Amino acid sequence: MDVDSMRLVNVHAFVKREWVMRNKEKGDLRAKVLGEFYDDEIPEYAILSHRWGGQEVNYEEMFGLANMEKDEQDKVRQRGGYQKILSSCEQAQTNGYKWMWVDTCCIEKRSSAELSEAINSMYQWYENSRICYAYLHDVNSPSFPTRRDDGKYPCSNGWPEWFSRGWTLQELIAPKHVQFFNQDWKDIGNKRVLAHTLSFITGVPLHILAHGLSHDRPRVAQVLSWAADRKTTRVEDRAYSLMGLLGVNMRMSYGEGKRAFHRLQLEVIRMSNDQSIFAWRGKNRTGSILADDPSFFRDCDKMVLHGGGMATS
Repeated sequence: MDVDSMRLVNVHAFVKREWVMRNKEKGDLRAKVLGEFYDDEIPEYAILSHRWGGQEVNYEEMFGLANMEKDEQDKVRQRGGYQKILSSCEQAQTNGYKWMWVDTCCIEKRSSAELSEAINSMYQWYENSRICYAYLHDVNSPSFPTRRDDGKYPCSNGWPEWFSRGWTLQELIAPKHVQFFNQDWKDIGNKRVLAHTLSFITGVPLHILAHGLSHDRPRVAQVLSWAADRKTTRVEDRAYSLMGLLGVNMRMSYGEGKRAFHRLQLEVIRMSNDQSIFAWRGKNRTGSILADDPSFFRDCDKMVLHGGGMATS
């Protein structure tokens, strides 16, 4: 994939290919299920936000499924990650969208250049989508949870796991329209209707949920406070998942550990005069101007201007 381009799943071709394989009908299994578009020709598309599991389908498997032996094909198609892509495409087809973006299979992650370009472009991709489907894999009820339940969600602060992950913060804020689905792909509400509950869960103000970051940009420290208790599988992603929210670009360097968050802060300092980035509080503050991770900004969610400086209320 070239720079300034985007790869999308052809919804009709993918759903039809699955139908042919499922029903053992005659059909062209080699039909192109992934399309590549440059910025000025990208069509309308739906986009998926989800919690990664252990059985996702990557680009190579998505592209090469038709050429696999049948046993291997069946193993891929039985994965939860494949069924998730299929269900999201079926939903997109129902909603009249011809194209779908899914992070697991639309990025060739073996290419470090493509992965870096995709991560730097991801906020914009979510922002430009016509609709974002947020799949809550651990919600089995027919309605959106409105009360914290530590018994049901013990590992994610009493809420569905989607709300505890680093990448889903930008996936909630960037798209204009977000539709939530439970584990059976039943519609359980959208960002506009659920705004007050979503704000309570995430700490993101209502006006940000409604209008994104473009109209009334919050303080840097406020944005970082929303990520304070979120987790990522790789430590570097705690920084990389915030780049779009902070409006910065940065090269990827997996293996750098906490230095990624240091580089993120330095990039913000270079590009902005927002002094709130220095307002963090840490147990082991030793004179450095840089925080080690977003949790140091936990108390900055209600930051206000005060006497020419800043204070947390």
